Amino acid sequence: MDALSLNYVEARALLGRLEYQRGNYAAALQVFRGIDIQSLIPKMTKSIADRVQRQKARFKSQKVQRNTMSMHSVSLLLEAILLKARSLEQLGLTKEAAKECNAILDIVEDALPKGLPVGVFGDCKLQEMFHKALELLPVLWKKAGCLEEAIASYRRALVKPWNLDVKSLCAIQKDLAATLLYCGIETPLPPHFQILSALSPKSNIEEAILLLLILMEKLIFREIIWDPDIMNHLAFALSISDCCDVLANIVEKLLPGVYHRAERWYLLSLCYYSDGQNDVALNLLKNGLGRSKKCYHLPSVLLAAKLCTQSPKSFKEGINFAYTAMELADSHGDVHLMGVAMHLLGVSYGLHARCSVSDKERLFLQNDSVKWLRKAAMIEKENPEVAFSLGLAAAVSRDLNAALESLRDYLHMTTGSSVKGWRLLALVVSAGQSLSEAETVINLALDETVELDHIGLLRLKCKLQIVQGRPTQAIETYTFLFALIQAQKRSQTMKSVSEVMLCKRLEAEAWQDLSYIYTGLRLWSDASICVNKAMSFGAYSPTNWHAAGSLFEARQQYVEALISFFVALTIEPDHVPSLVSAAVVLRELGKKCLPLARSFLMHALRLDPTNHEAWMNLGYISKIEGSLAHAADCFQAAFDLEQTSPIQDFA
Repeated sequence: MDALSLNYVEARALLGRLEYQRGNYAAALQVFRGIDIQSLIPKMTKSIADRVQRQKARFKSQKVQRNTMSMHSVSLLLEAILLKARSLEQLGLTKEAAKECNAILDIVEDALPKGLPVGVFGDCKLQEMFHKALELLPVLWKKAGCLEEAIASYRRALVKPWNLDVKSLCAIQKDLAATLLYCGIETPLPPHFQILSALSPKSNIEEAILLLLILMEKLIFREIIWDPDIMNHLAFALSISDCCDVLANIVEKLLPGVYHRAERWYLLSLCYYSDGQNDVALNLLKNGLGRSKKCYHLPSVLLAAKLCTQSPKSFKEGINFAYTAMELADSHGDVHLMGVAMHLLGVSYGLHARCSVSDKERLFLQNDSVKWLRKAAMIEKENPEVAFSLGLAAAVSRDLNAALESLRDYLHMTTGSSVKGWRLLALVVSAGQSLSEAETVINLALDETVELDHIGLLRLKCKLQIVQGRPTQAIETYTFLFALIQAQKRSQTMKSVSEVMLCKRLEAEAWQDLSYIYTGLRLWSDASICVNKAMSFGAYSPTNWHAAGSLFEARQQYVEALISFFVALTIEPDHVPSLVSAAVVLRELGKKCLPLARSFLMHALRLDPTNHEAWMNLGYISKIEGSLAHAADCFQAAFDLEQTSPIQDFA
């Protein structure tokens, strides 16, 4: 009777397969539903387990009782379940399909809890059906929108030795890594998977990186063919984990021919640039570009131009790279990259203008900067960074109306979420001497931006309150600022090294500002405490030594003040505030020191011709020396510049 029943089931399985192959999925499903799989599962499980036992007994010369169900029948039934799942998938019932497919894994795993032995099921299709089910199940769960179940299915396929071939195993590892990276939910490893708890991945990203590193090792040793998706996923995972140095090492290990020479250098440069090693990145790009401009890699040239904008010694070289990028973009007919190159050219001209010693050259470079940025804005109308750069260039040129217009466009494009846009807008408004309106802008920015970005905005608000003669309110704001910094430290929201360093710098600058407030209020002990706090963040900071010198100067300890300013200038010879303050102290020390004071002021004005304090003190010195006409010119320049001076440098 059992044999007849089994023949009936096998017949339905064969009929269902035929209907499926014809594309009659509904008919195939109807046939498969006529098979009572649940009643056959115990027999199937026992039959699979007995097959393994017979294989072992053959080597040990033991006798094992044969099961009535053949491997052919088991394989046929597993195929029926698999085709039933595929029929359900074709009919849009993916969740039910996944449950049917999961039944195959349960049957085999119950029979073989330690995995699938090698060479035991070579004479039947059981292993083939099981492997297909392993690969299909997570795909079905993803289609059904059940990402946690999909990830669990991928892990289930990898945690035991299921005798998968290398290609299938790598495909499952790659798909699991991609799902972990982009699924948007955190799914920690179950406790029974964490064999070495200290070394087990603690998050989706860590698990994905581990899988992708395993795959990259196979790629490097050519165990599998090159798959660019693996590299792309790994680059993304390591980038968001702030591990670009690891990514650089992987790119260096890749065999020649995987990437084109220029593209390889470009990828390496991106890695080192993301890791903060800009000089190394720029040198790599120069090596990759070669000598012939005809063979230049356009993205590499654009990146080189961008890197040059972040290094004062390379501003002029950045102009050449930007011109080259424009030529290449024009030859390729790429209008977008032409706009990007024009943007970088305008930024490079503006930065080079700030380093220029000649007033005539500076004015020429500033005009060129605005010209190219306007051309870039005409092409890149929806690019907020172009609008910001144009606003900054106009602000530096003291064209406040044009700056306001560009910044309004920038904030509109970024929906008011950019801190640097609000900061520059407040500085432009303060340059128009509308200090209360500038404070209103900061209050709006605090409402529109996230709390992590509030430190710099609060510091600017404090400065506005100080300038408006409200030191008590400024101290209260600083108290809130320090509380915010401590809260961020405790919550550990800052993960990257750059974020931690930025927070420390802002905290040190806040202590410096507070020391200036207490110095102005003649509260010497409080000012001294603030200076010492700032010094604790770094004794090699010129701004810290300038704060200390200002305290000594206010207490009329001119020698100590001069020493502090000289230390600041030793650390950074072009520190303009220290140059001006040193000149003020030298003027107080008598007429013999006036020539030295004048040289400091002239050097400060070469570095920053818009510094009204330097012009004012130069006027005092000229008046003492009897050059009244020159003194009047200096005072007039100081007055005119003060009318358009922001409370903080635009850059």
